[in-house]
Amino acid sequence: MQKSVRYNEGHALYLAFLARKEGTKRGFLSKKAAEASRWHEKWFALYQNLLFYFEGEQSGRPAGMYLLEGCSCERAPAPPRTGAGPGGTRDALDKQYYFTVLFGHEGQKPLELRCEEEQDGREWTEAIHRASYADILTEREVLMQKYIHLVQIVETEKIAANQLRHQLEDQDTEIERLKAEIVALNKTKERMRPYQTNQEDEDPDIKKIKKVQSFMRGWLCRRKWKTIVQDYICSPHAESMRKRNQIVFTMVEAEAEYVHQLHVLVNGFLRPLRMAASSKRPPISHDDVSSIFLNSETIMFLHEIFHQGLKARIANWPTLILADLFDILLPMLNIYQEFVRNHQYSLQVLANCKQNRDFDKLLKQYEANPACEGRMLETFLTYPMFQIPRYIITLHELLAHTPHEHVERKSLEFAKSKLEELSRIMHDEVSDTENIRKNLAIERMIVEGCDILLDTSQTFIRQGSLIQVPSVERGKLSKVRLGSLSLKKEGERQCFLFTKHFLICTRSSGGKLHLLKTGGVLSLMECTLIEEPDASDDDSKGSGHVFGHLDFKIVVEPPKAAPFTVVLLAPSRQEKAAWMSDMSQCVDNIRCNGLMTIVFEENSKVTVPHMIKSDARLHKDDKDICFSKTLNSCKVPQIRYASVERLLERLTDLRFLSIDFLNTFLHTYRIFTSAATVLATLADMYKRPLTSIPARSLELFFATSQSSRGEHLVDSKSPHLCRKFSSPPPLAASRTSSPVRARKLSLTSPLNSRIGALDLTTSSSSSSPTATHSPAASPPPHATATTVTSESTAAPVERAGAEGSQAAVDAAELSPCRSPSTPRHLRYRQPGGQTTDNTYCSVSPASAFAIATAAAGHGSPPGFNNTERTCDKEFIIRRTATNRVLNVLRHWVSKHAQDFELNNELKMNVLNLLEEVLRDPDLLPQERKATANILRALSQDDQDDIHLKLEDIIQAMDGSKAECFETLSAMELAEQITLLDHVVFRSIPYEEFLGQGWMKPDKNERTPYIVRTSQHFNDMSNLVASQIMNYADVSSRANAIEKWVAVADICRCLRNYNGVLEISSALNRSAIYRLKKTWAKVSKQTKALLDKLQKTVSSEGRFKNLRENLKNCNPPAVPYLGMYLTDLAFIEEGTPNFTEEGLVNFSKMRMISHIIREIRQFQQASYRIDHQPKVTQYLLDKALVIDEETLYGLSLKIEPRLPA
Repeated sequence: MQKSVRYNEGHALYLAFLARKEGTKRGFLSKKAAEASRWHEKWFALYQNLLFYFEGEQSGRPAGMYLLEGCSCERAPAPPRTGAGPGGTRDALDKQYYFTVLFGHEGQKPLELRCEEEQDGREWTEAIHRASYADILTEREVLMQKYIHLVQIVETEKIAANQLRHQLEDQDTEIERLKAEIVALNKTKERMRPYQTNQEDEDPDIKKIKKVQSFMRGWLCRRKWKTIVQDYICSPHAESMRKRNQIVFTMVEAEAEYVHQLHVLVNGFLRPLRMAASSKRPPISHDDVSSIFLNSETIMFLHEIFHQGLKARIANWPTLILADLFDILLPMLNIYQEFVRNHQYSLQVLANCKQNRDFDKLLKQYEANPACEGRMLETFLTYPMFQIPRYIITLHELLAHTPHEHVERKSLEFAKSKLEELSRIMHDEVSDTENIRKNLAIERMIVEGCDILLDTSQTFIRQGSLIQVPSVERGKLSKVRLGSLSLKKEGERQCFLFTKHFLICTRSSGGKLHLLKTGGVLSLMECTLIEEPDASDDDSKGSGHVFGHLDFKIVVEPPKAAPFTVVLLAPSRQEKAAWMSDMSQCVDNIRCNGLMTIVFEENSKVTVPHMIKSDARLHKDDKDICFSKTLNSCKVPQIRYASVERLLERLTDLRFLSIDFLNTFLHTYRIFTSAATVLATLADMYKRPLTSIPARSLELFFATSQSSRGEHLVDSKSPHLCRKFSSPPPLAASRTSSPVRARKLSLTSPLNSRIGALDLTTSSSSSSPTATHSPAASPPPHATATTVTSESTAAPVERAGAEGSQAAVDAAELSPCRSPSTPRHLRYRQPGGQTTDNTYCSVSPASAFAIATAAAGHGSPPGFNNTERTCDKEFIIRRTATNRVLNVLRHWVSKHAQDFELNNELKMNVLNLLEEVLRDPDLLPQERKATANILRALSQDDQDDIHLKLEDIIQAMDGSKAECFETLSAMELAEQITLLDHVVFRSIPYEEFLGQGWMKPDKNERTPYIVRTSQHFNDMSNLVASQIMNYADVSSRANAIEKWVAVADICRCLRNYNGVLEISSALNRSAIYRLKKTWAKVSKQTKALLDKLQKTVSSEGRFKNLRENLKNCNPPAVPYLGMYLTDLAFIEEGTPNFTEEGLVNFSKMRMISHIIREIRQFQQASYRIDHQPKVTQYLLDKALVIDEETLYGLSLKIEPRLPA
């Protein structure tokens, strides 16, 4: 008989080894011996549900093992002491923790254990309890009871079902018996019928009456039913159902057409190209095929299934239930994300493959297939891009005609919301990659490459041509050299502005770009922008007259190199203002980050963008604002929907200002608010900043008021002191005084002399890093600016501040005005007033601002009390609010001057506000100069505009003799066509692009300039066609066609794509296109050139080739306006301006703004073409134009139709 239980000892030893290394609980415990009341100390290790104990901690083999499953562990009282031992021993035994492990069945003695610490004992008790799986066993018992209960219920239901089944069988038997009795009774009745006496026949009159009554009842019923049917047919519900059914039928037809397009794409292009890629001499690789077509085959299979489901629903008409089909379709539509995300790359791969002649020839062969109906591969690849928006529009129309009580109303609303969410995600992914593609396109254009463009946080702002003015010693300009540079264009530079860097390139003869060896890549963090030359510079005094005030400077202070200055010259004042506005906004964003870092930081090293991201309330969806996943240039989420109040709040949020948001707001604000409201918000921000700023913004401003960070001043390696902001301007030390005590301020950091106060306006810096600052307007009477450039000058500045303190106080007391934006604590008191309150803070504004910007991040200076620290922070908020208002106004005035030209009341209100700002005695010199610059820009007369206008051209033609077509060269015609097209295109105010006014019946009143541009396009096209048809002989017409094609090619070289389209559309008119004899005389080279030009401006793929050319060219250029109007119409029709909750659809505003911004980019850059009245008089002569009907008649007369 077997006496012991066999077990796998090797595995047990392995588990013991794991328990020693990875056990849940390990440590020494005292174990009570079984034979006596003796305790033995063992080393225990708990692993899963096994408790091992060893003789010692270093023992390799366990002395024993307990299986804990099903056991219970509880605390046990201390055993009674049998003998009287020493007092210390008794106390130690009393403090020990005893617990017992019970195994829950007879025959197994409990395991008694003890430990020294109570906390350790509790941990052991809890660990053993978990290892016993007691909770699992309890849960198993509960589940078993529930299972037994459910089994009982099932058995009861089975018995009840059997009883009901028996009852049904009994009832069926009873029914059969009753039927038999009825049959028997009927037979008995028939047998008895012959014995019944025949009743007399019914009266004929009664029969007639009953017949008439029956007829009348039928007629009344039919009439009532007809009335009911007619009423329903005319009811709104029936009309809605008819429209709904029509929408469904249209949807089925559209789905069938879409499936057919996908069939052509897959069977006509994808599969044949796959076979070609597997041939011996493949014209294309399999990877390129996959990159071009992506997952289009999977999309085709999905929509085939969906189309079959739609056809099955149509078969059940008039009951049309579609919601369940969309429920099945929705989870599968995520495959569109991959297609949409890589669509642009797909077209790029296709364009690269077309460079291969074999592939291009093969592709044209596929495109000649009758199933393609003359469409190109790019067209088929574009169809899936519009399918999701098409579904959204269809569901929107379907819901508009679906009653609220309809059975599938909620399901359709859910499907629409899911599709809109998917569309938003796809739009975000596409827009997020647009910036990356733009940066990579520019990076590929630069021969040396540019690593900074590989940073995804770099956002493209603008590009254009500027002239770099050479400089000689001491930064003086060489005026003589500039004249030759302007003629030879040696100083012309292609400039690119990004959110963090400014690139300056030269263009080689081959069209490639090369970065300048010195100053080619300028970090905006190291730049100081100077809009106007300083009057103290002798050479700069006359530069404004020499350059026409078109020059501006960029002072660069690299941290490890000598400072240098870059002087650039803009083609016009308008373009200079646009460059200055964008560049200053980029620098302001970086500087605002530096300022907010000082104000917001506690002891952490979190930068401002991260701090803004960490504020969940800043970008958290709320009832009046909603954000997308796309990040803007400040690396925070973009606004998708928002109320007007939240948009105005974001415009004045002091923590950051996105260029993209500001451009979008100023381009589209008239859709959801008015200019007066925007200006009132800015004025309120300036006058009452502490009450105008939302509480959520002020919370962070005062977040540091409770903590003291004086210890950072001691640490010479503190990261707060060593932080370098974007291009610190020359440090300003102001002389200051207090009625209580005089404070000497040294604004130069003892650790890094380059760190100083932040300049809030980039247009106000001095002309060189070491020059004395000279503000445009007189400085405040109580502040004297002194430039500090090195550590060695700190002591003299302090002494000067102490010596001049009384003079500063006297000057301040003479100032009679008070600024609404100056804190009460910072205002100087009137003469005769004395104070004994030590908490009164009379720091001068310049000093307070310098203190705050230089040391707010490092704690208050020694000796400052809490009131003074609060005064400094309030003053920062006021100065920052003033700076924000000036930034927005400068951007508004410089880039949106048309708002003020068309609204004189708005202009006067802005002038009044700026004059009020200038009267502020506490205004900093930089702010005063910035205000004066804005005021000067706004007060400029219209005569300062150097741009040529169409009215000027028409006026210059008076008295000049027009020349004929034969005497004008192709170059003269192309240049003057380009000049006219650009003048007409430039004259369009951007507000005409809002609201699709060009498609409204009153378009002549709402969008006169767009209508004039369209009319000019038609007039030029008519002139080209009329000139060709004026010749009677074939050779002259052929020569005229060749000359106009040459003019179109020169227009292409001049980047006048509108002119190319004017000429090509004229040559494609039926009156000219049908002249086969004339075209036979045209040379092959001209025909090939015309085909190339027509492909460039073709509307295939939403003007894909034209967009590509515009993307790669530098302004000036004249795009085709119809391309942008089509984009705007698509945006306007596809998305509403406001959501159902009344929020502004800011994503739509952003898309509109991007298009307007691209249009204005081409409007602002002017051509350097001289006006020739003799040529423009010919081009604008309406007498030469022949109407369309007369043209076709001449064409038939020249070449009659051939007989059928």
